Amino acid sequence: MLQSIRDRSQSMVAKVIVGAVIVTLALFGIESVVGLFTSGSDNIAEVNGEPITRQQVEIQVQRAIRSGQVPPEQEDAARSQIINQLVTQQLLDQYAEEGGLHASEAQLDRLIVNLPEFQDQSGAFSTDLFRNRLASAGYTPLSFRAQLKSDMVRQQVQQGLAASSFMLDSERQRLLELQRQTRSFRYHVLTGEDLQSPVEVTQEQLQAYYDEHQQQFQRPEQVRLEYVVLDQAKIAEQIDVDEQALRDAYAERQNSAEPRVSHIMATFGDERSRAEAEARLQEVRDRLAAGESFAALAAEYSDDATTAESGGDLGIITRGFFGEEFEEAAFSLDQGEVSNIVETDNGLHLLKVTEMNVPPFEEIRDELRDEAALAQAEDEFNERAQRLIDESFAADDLASVADSLGLTLQQSDWTSRGGASGVLSEPGVMDAAFAPDVLKEGYNSEVIELDAQRRLVLRVAEHREETTLPLDEVRQQVRERVVKQATQDALRQRAAQLAEALRNGETLELEWQRAQSVSRQESNDVPEPIMREAFRLPKPEQDDVVYGRATTEQGVALIALNEVSAGKASSDGQTDAFVVQLAQRLRAQAAIQGLLDDLREEAEIERL
Repeated sequence: MLQSIRDRSQSMVAKVIVGAVIVTLALFGIESVVGLFTSGSDNIAEVNGEPITRQQVEIQVQRAIRSGQVPPEQEDAARSQIINQLVTQQLLDQYAEEGGLHASEAQLDRLIVNLPEFQDQSGAFSTDLFRNRLASAGYTPLSFRAQLKSDMVRQQVQQGLAASSFMLDSERQRLLELQRQTRSFRYHVLTGEDLQSPVEVTQEQLQAYYDEHQQQFQRPEQVRLEYVVLDQAKIAEQIDVDEQALRDAYAERQNSAEPRVSHIMATFGDERSRAEAEARLQEVRDRLAAGESFAALAAEYSDDATTAESGGDLGIITRGFFGEEFEEAAFSLDQGEVSNIVETDNGLHLLKVTEMNVPPFEEIRDELRDEAALAQAEDEFNERAQRLIDESFAADDLASVADSLGLTLQQSDWTSRGGASGVLSEPGVMDAAFAPDVLKEGYNSEVIELDAQRRLVLRVAEHREETTLPLDEVRQQVRERVVKQATQDALRQRAAQLAEALRNGETLELEWQRAQSVSRQESNDVPEPIMREAFRLPKPEQDDVVYGRATTEQGVALIALNEVSAGKASSDGQTDAFVVQLAQRLRAQAAIQGLLDDLREEAEIERL
């Protein structure tokens, strides 16, 4: 619920109760304007006789879409999920009410005034911030309090269940023993080459797989687009920039360049008077005039211990860090020049510019040309951008607009909302393509501002709805998946045959990979499916070997578990503590899920 309020304030870093509210964790909470929905408030479901209205569902759907958490094309799927969520909320609210759980007005007041979202820079609660941020999120103070109160009560349910979960000492010890355990095993990966003959699949198998997995062969709603891009950089390419303009631009860059500065500092105060500090630096100036090195004199004279040994080097400086007097002197110097004595809060200084952060003219000639041309193109770009707005609004096509403005009419291939590439993938472009007036009515889109120097207008040339692709179009994909599945089935059978042969004492020539005394945390590059199965296998009795198999990306692995050993406790105890903490958290989650399952099983839930 608080998410949209956070989104509308750059300074918000709230850690409020949302993380603990199990039932509101999937969706976000923007109190949409109810008046947007005119379909009435007829019931869509009932939970133990209490209604869930269509209006409640639609408000949540609009929250999801407006917040960007759910793409518009997934609206129907989101609606089904939201209905399930509202049912869960209703069940928890009823459970909390039967248990006498509640949140007082005083508790709500304390929580609200302590939320960072509603505090000013001094950390005090601000009524103006409170009202403004609720308004920007679409809440009234009353609706916000009501939602927050529901969240707090549900939080009490969760916290109560979590607190009631505990672990016996014997369970904790057994858990740690399992966590520390190491295992030694070997494995051999079987691939399709280990089969006597390649897998063959029939048309019936292909049809059966296709019929069962049609959702995997959906083609999303798609469009083919025509579009034009007005680019200031393209206009700039046609502009000639004379040599003098380039020289002027280079001089301007030199004047504004950030210099690399070294200094020699003389402090004054308790141990040295200002006059003595000034005399000290004057002595440095005299020695510099005699040709001595600034760096050597910095090491000898400077009271800045952090820079003296590096020749007084302060690096490249920018305005706003060293004080006005210091910076005015530094930025007025040419490379190699030494300043007069400069006074700052921490002493007297001699400054030397050792380097100007500007490359030679010829090295950046092209860059200067591009910058100058871009600046000269600004007026023409703005004029053509206005024409693009006017003409695209009035035109029944984009070809005439492109001709009028000297732009290239570009065309896309079929693309979906989330499948665009290049300029069409930039923010806002595909939203414009699927806007109703563009998609359904055939209008040109509004001018889309890609950035400060580019504008785009698009038009839908063709449109096709979401559909299930026929088998003939996806036959190769289906075949590949069926062959892969059949191959894995055959390899699992082959692995079982090999394991049976080994149990019977047969000697097989297999290229075993060995994993010696590995723990759950240190796999020694053993593939994860093999590690997982190796630690699921039962402990071998005495000198026996326990066999298992695991499906990997390469094929099916035959696993031979030889030994299970007790591991050592972690030296600092942190790993053990983390494992116990994680187990307790999982228990709490299981308790909460168990409650929800039980409530659903006992409730009378009717979809209308």
